[in-house]
Amino acid sequence: MTLKIVPALAVLSIGMALTPQTASAALTPGASVSTSPAGDIIAPQDTLQITVFQVNDLTRTVVVDGNGKIALPLIGLVDAGGKSAQAVADDIAAKLQDGYVLSPQVSVLVVSSPNQHITIEGSVIQPGVYPITGHTTLLEAIAMARGSDDMADERRVQVFRSVDKRRAVAMFDLEAIRDGKAEDPEIHSNDVIVVEKSGAKTAFGNLKSVMPLIGAVRWWFF
Repeated sequence: MTLKIVPALAVLSIGMALTPQTASAALTPGASVSTSPAGDIIAPQDTLQITVFQVNDLTRTVVVDGNGKIALPLIGLVDAGGKSAQAVADDIAAKLQDGYVLSPQVSVLVVSSPNQHITIEGSVIQPGVYPITGHTTLLEAIAMARGSDDMADERRVQVFRSVDKRRAVAMFDLEAIRDGKAEDPEIHSNDVIVVEKSGAKTAFGNLKSVMPLIGAVRWWFF
């Protein structure tokens, strides 16, 4: 059997955010792009949208099996469990480039996951643990908890996150976000959101080091 090498051009799919990273990858032969948060790890039963640009026969939605694997045409089983969406996209691109597709452009999106959740605490109407799927912002997360209560200080909302095996926290202002004066940040799986009460003390008194991120957002590590 003769294998046909198919060129795959870089075409960004509708609804995919164009960032400097994705734009750069889209212009690089054989590049892969992840449209899921970098810190999210794929697990069994996750549903993934696999897109190989301009190769429709290889574009499909798959479910990660109990062994953490997905099955794709031409290349067979691919290990996905325990990896980021970006890592899986890189693996698929490498396998396709090995005799099947010329300069494949691959994206992997976690469409849904029973394993992804966030915790919302503090001055909200219904605190608890909530599942998330796909892109979720801070305002959307607060809405899951039926909004803040009458005692909330909406200018002081903390988001706790694990970054490179370290605990980090950032402070956000819901009022500024609603007024369009600040960006609505993306929430990642396993984030803990705490809406402070007016006049409450914060965890910032014990923070040890500071690292700036995009815009005015700063993450404190402790």
